[in-house]
Amino acid sequence: MMEPERCDVLSEVKGTKIIRVNPCEPDLGLIREAANTIRRGGTVAFPTETVYGLGADALNQEAVTKIFEAKQRPADNPIIVHIYSEEDVKRLSAEVPVQVAVLAEKFWPGPITIVLKAASMVPRVTTGGLDTVGIRMPSHRIARILLRESGVPIAAPSANVAGRPSPTKVEHVIEDLAGKIDMVIDGGPTNVGVESTVIDLTKSPPVILRPGGTTAEELRKVLGPLTLHPSVRAEGEVRINRALSPGMKYRHYAPKAEMFLVEGEADAIEWKIEEIANEYVSRGKRVGILSFDENRLAHIRATVKSLGSRDDPETAAKNVFSLLREFDKEGVQVIIAEGMSEKGLGLAVMNRLRKASSHRIIKV
Repeated sequence: MMEPERCDVLSEVKGTKIIRVNPCEPDLGLIREAANTIRRGGTVAFPTETVYGLGADALNQEAVTKIFEAKQRPADNPIIVHIYSEEDVKRLSAEVPVQVAVLAEKFWPGPITIVLKAASMVPRVTTGGLDTVGIRMPSHRIARILLRESGVPIAAPSANVAGRPSPTKVEHVIEDLAGKIDMVIDGGPTNVGVESTVIDLTKSPPVILRPGGTTAEELRKVLGPLTLHPSVRAEGEVRINRALSPGMKYRHYAPKAEMFLVEGEADAIEWKIEEIANEYVSRGKRVGILSFDENRLAHIRATVKSLGSRDDPETAAKNVFSLLREFDKEGVQVIIAEGMSEKGLGLAVMNRLRKASSHRIIKV
């Protein structure tokens, strides 16, 4: 009789197992233990190329309900379904337009989620009550092996408490969800840093519901004309009756501190940030400034953190959530963030900053 494969538990926090997997040379035995947990109806947090996801069997209604409970997620906020192969699209969707093959060839595996009409086999708890489902094929090696070994599509929103900055490191997952989920796979920091782009192919022309790791410019080259949902660039609250995608309807990505976003020309932004920071410092508040390498704000009595260069949205995307969480750990009470160009990944970064600030936007 063969002995069961061992799973070396790195640690256990409040009953949640933490296992460490090398993303370059993943240990198949460790990932199979996580896959067994998924198949048994459990919950496993795991790394993707974008952020850490909290996974459960997408076709198991009770398992998906555990995700909502752990995250304190509103029931009408849909969850993206992760797949291993394109064949899964045919099972999960009632209609597969020709654009799916075009997008899959160019961008899958990768940070893009395609919204399609849902097949009857997809529980409505997974879709947030919608008749559509968001489907994505991640590129992270650990995520792909987990999907393959599980043998089921995995529903996986970001592995954080609803409304908080998304997790890009295992420490963020443990901070939010230890004791609330069965297992966490520690695969190191994620690469992209913001979630996948969500594009709705049930509309003509297609609609970007959430900007993310695949840029609008890249999508237009492949699909031609497409539109942005009003919430993508919203500078204020947009009334949304039904969330067609994660990141649309509810408070998202927000730190504990009160946060402001300053947008405009670089020199004017620096002047305004200094003015606001000095005002709050004079009131005895602990102030954090989220800026760029080019800023000249080091002399201000505040904690200054850099997203990278203003001309490097990829680095900004990778850093934004982690830095917001750092401010929280340091007890910052007010965060003042600098805006950037919306070109490329800058659109996703600005979308996250506007939502994180609860649309407290100052134009200069």
